[in-house]
Amino acid sequence: MLGLIFAPLRLAFKIVSALVTLLVLYLAVTFAQVWLTGRDHSTGTAQAIIVFGTTEDNGTPSPVLAARLKETLAVYQAHRAPWVVVTGGKRPGDVYSEAGVSATFLEQHGVPAGRIIIGSGSDTWQNISSVIATLKQRGLIHVITVTDPFHEYRAMAIASAQGLYPKPSPVPSSSTISSSLWHYYLKETVAVAAGRIVGYGTLSHWTTGHSITWPSGG
Repeated sequence: MLGLIFAPLRLAFKIVSALVTLLVLYLAVTFAQVWLTGRDHSTGTAQAIIVFGTTEDNGTPSPVLAARLKETLAVYQAHRAPWVVVTGGKRPGDVYSEAGVSATFLEQHGVPAGRIIIGSGSDTWQNISSVIATLKQRGLIHVITVTDPFHEYRAMAIASAQGLYPKPSPVPSSSTISSSLWHYYLKETVAVAAGRIVGYGTLSHWTTGHSITWPSGG
């Protein structure tokens, strides 16, 4: 009699255990993909470079944004792509947009204004969405994505989801590399794991609509 009573409980426990195991494996594989992509530096060429925005300081790039822009300059000056796309909007209280600050910095360092495409957006999905029509109109679908290592996998996944063909160029010298690095990688792991299930566009709508903050870069 007791065996009949506890049998459903044992079955339920096995099902829950299997689901938990699958979830842990899924997150572990996702973390490995995020980690390894942050160490993958493409040397190939493309049609455009996309640098993802992050905080600016009253018209001046923050250390994190400056590192992304310096990596962008290195890629551009190596003649690996003829166009540069800057992204990022304004945060509450900002006078300047991240994209505008990035464009000014690049122009001051030799990138012609006519070769810079300016986007906007408050997260990674919006960053790409703000420029995707312009890129496709000009036939610029092969891109090099410049961002912090922990953000590279998701940036490329979102670019791919919107019809681009990305190559990685993660920043080698960002200040976030020595500050709370595991915190950023774990958050990115969750963001990628969720985005692949519900869709990155849907996740963008949920997170921006409910004021959830992800790591620098969206």
